Amino acid sequence: MTARSTLPDWSSLAERDRAGALEQCRDRLSRIGRKLNAVAAEMDPGACGHGPLAGLPYVAKDMIATGVTAPNWGCSEPLQSAGNAASIIESLSGAGACLIGAAEMTELAYEPSGINGARGNVLNPWNFDFIPGGSSSGSAALVASGCCYAALGSDTGGSVRIPAHCCGVTALKPTWGRIAVEGAMPLAPSLDTIGVLARSAADIEQIWGALFGRDAAQAAGSPSAVVLEDAFRESDAEIAGLCRNAIGVLSKLGMRIEGRTGFPDEADQHCLIVMQAEAARTHSARMDDIRVNAVLRKRLRKGLSIDDKAYAESLAAREKLRADFCSHYLRDAVVALLPVMPVRTPRFAETDPSSPEFKARTLYALSRFTRFVNYLGLPALAVPAGFDSRGMPVGLQMVGRPDSEAVLLGIGKMLQAETNWHGCVPAAIASDITA
Repeated sequence: MTARSTLPDWSSLAERDRAGALEQCRDRLSRIGRKLNAVAAEMDPGACGHGPLAGLPYVAKDMIATGVTAPNWGCSEPLQSAGNAASIIESLSGAGACLIGAAEMTELAYEPSGINGARGNVLNPWNFDFIPGGSSSGSAALVASGCCYAALGSDTGGSVRIPAHCCGVTALKPTWGRIAVEGAMPLAPSLDTIGVLARSAADIEQIWGALFGRDAAQAAGSPSAVVLEDAFRESDAEIAGLCRNAIGVLSKLGMRIEGRTGFPDEADQHCLIVMQAEAARTHSARMDDIRVNAVLRKRLRKGLSIDDKAYAESLAAREKLRADFCSHYLRDAVVALLPVMPVRTPRFAETDPSSPEFKARTLYALSRFTRFVNYLGLPALAVPAGFDSRGMPVGLQMVGRPDSEAVLLGIGKMLQAETNWHGCVPAAIASDITA
């Protein structure tokens, strides 16, 4: 890999360096974060508390109640009062973390590319012509550009993993229900998950440990993995090659790797039914709200065509399909490996319905490899796996068994101890980082 300048992660900072990290991030948030249109609000953290995350500067996606500002939910104006802070915000504050801002997002968290017709698009810090990924676009862009060391996002069909791929950061989508969603805007409650983004798996591990303690679940002996070969065959050659290269690093480190054919298409289809049905029912009052973009309102109405019987049948199939995935695909392995996305990060014009270059197939492909994970309620980790020929980052996805977040993070740390794709400074804002 060509040498690139790098940014440190939180876990690598000496205590003396952490003292100045908060003000450095607040300065970057005002300069770089605003330039990227990734900041919905800046906040004065005041005196941060003590604890395992003391001084950690982080931001929250602007659908998670902070108790400070009224969240916009990605819309042109707030659709909710400030209210009380979400339980996850309270937990992080109790651990000493410092909330410094709210991150922009796509409208109602229901758009996978980062396009936002109401508030403008968040810019990708690697190249402003390319999408940042959605719906946690601002969260990923702010972590990637050194404006914070961690960010909260949401993931209903891939919304922390897709922007992690596009912006070159690490993201954990936990087991469904593991992090309380109280105080966050609902989209599809049977799928909604609060996720964590950071530069490295080591940083997310610190956050996870502060929230839940050190998980007892660990891989027995040498970790093993299966490669979902059909996903690689479906992917662009460059995506497949980069992800296989990252898997090769894991193999050299002693991880047992074997291939599996097939793909959980049935789970993917059920996810679309549940997501569309629940989004329409959750936001039915907003289908005629002119404050919500017309394209989004049309997307919401699509869910009304799904009747209660079909919706109930999709929900009822989940437990069996989850068991089938663990027994058929994972078997005795601890994780399944596949790209985060089958396509390279597209340009804005390819995913903007108002553009003559819009390709519906490309927009659909963004979440092709992530949706089934939400339906099955499984945890997944997205990690950087290198850069394509245009200099854009590419992500590898690791999918585990229920409550195996510690295992996923351990494998992510193992990979990142041997590589530094996660530490590279994004090209489009490199000069701003040193300013």
